[in-house]
Amino acid sequence: MKRNLLDIKGLKIGQVENNDAKTGVTVVLAEKGVVCGVDVRGAAPGTRETDLLDPINAMQKVHAVVLSGGSAFGLEAANGVMEYLEEHQIGFDVGCTKVPIVPQAVLFDLAYGDYSVRPDKAMGYEACQRASSEFFQEGSYGAGCGATVGKLFGMERCSKSGIGAWSETLENGITVAAMVAVNAFGDVVENGTIIAGTRSEDGSCFVNTEECLLKQASAPSFSGQNTTIGIIATNVALTKAQAKKVAGMAHDGLARCIYPIHTTMDGDTLFCISTGEIILSSPPVDIVGTLAAKVVEQAVLRSVKQ
Repeated sequence: MKRNLLDIKGLKIGQVENNDAKTGVTVVLAEKGVVCGVDVRGAAPGTRETDLLDPINAMQKVHAVVLSGGSAFGLEAANGVMEYLEEHQIGFDVGCTKVPIVPQAVLFDLAYGDYSVRPDKAMGYEACQRASSEFFQEGSYGAGCGATVGKLFGMERCSKSGIGAWSETLENGITVAAMVAVNAFGDVVENGTIIAGTRSEDGSCFVNTEECLLKQASAPSFSGQNTTIGIIATNVALTKAQAKKVAGMAHDGLARCIYPIHTTMDGDTLFCISTGEIILSSPPVDIVGTLAAKVVEQAVLRSVKQ
């Protein structure tokens, strides 16, 4: 097993980053189309095409999902993904052409690197050109290039994060994988210990963001400057409504290891895609959702370890 989204057949991952500017793009290509749901929990999201993923709306499949830095500016990256897919005749057939359906979520990395350099159309296109079904890098790559955590006292005392992934396969062949770019306001915690987060004034240790936040008389001024974004993938056939439910359950994985999570200072967004390789008469949504939370937690931990 590759222990990432590439354990799901039919997916490719491409990443591009600007190491000088500290920003980048990660794209998951699903050239045959996949069912997709989304669940947004943070109060400061930056997204594209999430209304289309509502189960009440008509479009049933997407052809790529994009994660990027650049805050709202970074939403331009999806245009490059659309151009690449249209050139390869991948998308929803409207007669005169094929329209690729490409949802996206962004994180805020402008304050960490060069704010004037953002993921753009060219970077999104290049990420598609680099897409592979065999190779994926964790850490400061793609959307994780400028990711940081623990920003209670500003960027000067935060910790570097990145993008991480994990997958699990059950005995019956059900596979669930997650890929998460972690740019949280809060700390990343493993077994009760902070492993990345807000640093003390002298940098010698971590301070507990959650405890410090509760002691403050006023709210921090970092609204909209964070966000953890990710993609869960499974080989089990799900409807859009079921995929949305799994995405919601997957947020429990964030809550297990990021303290605090889903604040007004974060735009936490998780997508869930289903390739439909395994078709069951009664889709095990609770099993897939429970496993999704588990792999999301592991992906977050890996994002700060790699």
